[in-house]
Amino acid sequence: MKIWAHRGCSQNYPENTLTAFAKAAGLKGLTGIELDIQLTKDGSMVVCHDEKVDRTTDGMGELRGYTLSELKKLRIDAGKGKYERIPTMEEVIDLLEDRLKEGLKLNIELKNSIFPYEGMEEKIIDLVHKRGLHNSVIYSSFHALSVERIKEIDPDAETGILDRNVSDCLYKLKGGCMADALHPFWRGMDLPKEKLAGFPVRAWFTGHLYPEKPTGTRLDLKTLEEKGITDVFLNEPEMYL
Repeated sequence: MKIWAHRGCSQNYPENTLTAFAKAAGLKGLTGIELDIQLTKDGSMVVCHDEKVDRTTDGMGELRGYTLSELKKLRIDAGKGKYERIPTMEEVIDLLEDRLKEGLKLNIELKNSIFPYEGMEEKIIDLVHKRGLHNSVIYSSFHALSVERIKEIDPDAETGILDRNVSDCLYKLKGGCMADALHPFWRGMDLPKEKLAGFPVRAWFTGHLYPEKPTGTRLDLKTLEEKGITDVFLNEPEMYL
């Protein structure tokens, strides 16, 4: 089973922050880091999961309504009087570049299933290629047309299609988005392993995010593997490595 850090080490550190990514990058045996990108009002690529900034920062409203300079004024509570800021994609690459060139992978989810963020596919592919990291990145989205667009721009790009059920992921893939992998919710394995056509299946989880809460029972990765799951995006990957 391949282990990924979901939004970085997001149970013990604020999600999608440079600290969460740095902690993940230091884990021996980690396959990769997953993160989410959106565009600011002035077209900058930033790393944030929610379309609104309310949950993770001291601001309010849709992220796309902020310019980058305005967004950088918002604070993410990191505990003990410390604060983080929403990072740009360039800042994340600056942090992770050496590790990515050593073999760590980066799954970039384009958060465009609610707001289309026109041109985001071009922007992220251009940045990744300029930094020489095209072999280190997997692009994913719930929006099949976005995955299709990525393949149109860069036919060699590695992609994953997101949905809740693995059957819906497979339906989108066969519908023409040309994804290379299926990215379902871990409880959405509604097809037997032999029907998954040998595609990598990278399952995502919900669960506790920062600040840390008791995790309860440990996941049985062997059972997940028997269902056809090849990779897991975990909030607390450090517990499995």
